[in-house]
Amino acid sequence: MASFEPDSRTARWLRRRPAEPVPPVYEQYDGHGEPERYDEYGRPVRRPRFDRPPPAGNDWYGAPPDVANPPVRPGRRGRTAPERPVPPALPEAGRRGRRNRAGRPRRRLLRRIAKVVAVLAAVQALLVLSLRWIDPPTTAFMLANPDGSIQESVPVEHVSRTFLAAVIAHEDSQLPYRSGAFEWDALWDRATAHLSGEDDPSGSTIPQQVTKNLFLNQELSAVRKAVEAALSMEVAALIDDRRMLELYVNYAQFGPTIYGVCAASWYYFDVAPQDLSQAQAVQIVGLLPSPGHVQRAPGGGMDFEVDDGLGWLSRSHMLNAEARVPRHLDRLGTQPVEDVGITGSAADEEPSGDDCTSAPAEVTELIDAEGTG
Repeated sequence: MASFEPDSRTARWLRRRPAEPVPPVYEQYDGHGEPERYDEYGRPVRRPRFDRPPPAGNDWYGAPPDVANPPVRPGRRGRTAPERPVPPALPEAGRRGRRNRAGRPRRRLLRRIAKVVAVLAAVQALLVLSLRWIDPPTTAFMLANPDGSIQESVPVEHVSRTFLAAVIAHEDSQLPYRSGAFEWDALWDRATAHLSGEDDPSGSTIPQQVTKNLFLNQELSAVRKAVEAALSMEVAALIDDRRMLELYVNYAQFGPTIYGVCAASWYYFDVAPQDLSQAQAVQIVGLLPSPGHVQRAPGGGMDFEVDDGLGWLSRSHMLNAEARVPRHLDRLGTQPVEDVGITGSAADEEPSGDDCTSAPAEVTELIDAEGTG
């Protein structure tokens, strides 16, 4: 019977083949050739033959596809290893889906940012809306003053109508008649002048100044002015003209540490806001453009001989107001005050606990400390 040496694949299979019970084998020898072998049922037992290829379809002998000639790639330490199969290319829809999944974190981040901005806008709107009824305990300008601040609010009905008319004439004559915080043409002219380095042709309106005093600072940059303009539109939309004027006269700066007409009237002239004369009202209003270079004169009044040497600046603004404001008062009287919704006179108002008919304690202490009583 022909035979051949088994190859390595066949030998490996033979070594790994699981052990099976071997049936009893019976031999019969007739004296010629090899003995015949029979199993327990008398069937001849054939020896394994290695001169034929393994039968087709036999799982024990069959080899996986491409194992006969596997592709090789360089391996570590000079060895070769089968090359890993390359996954098929994704269809266009699959690539588009993968790109969409990659963009989801960015969209989630943008949604979160939008939610934060919306919450901040809502909080800001509620804060501005609350100013219709609540007097804030302090402002951004007052907090930024290193020397401190003295301020006490008073209802606008208990303030001299002449003083209120002087404020409107000096700061914003169109307040009762304008819709919104400012006129767009005037804002464009101011922006053009600022960018070209020229003088401001008109100045900020009262809504803009209220916005600046309450929420912003004294920086003169274009960015701060743009924020002021945008925020003042919201303030003007939520607060009526009467309340706007009340906020302005209560939180405007009238001295190095003096804020509001209540403290200013008692500090300079020893009178309540409702008793200010026209001359006194015009002098106090004249300090608004430059309130930091003046002090109380001994016995009352204004003294511009201050330590920083810039008293001339505050004095020049006061003289300018004395030259211009009385003409407006003679021509219009207190009609602009009535047009913003404040009627009658301060003397006709019923006394109340917040009418500023007595000097604030802090003002009295400051006068005593300066020795100008």
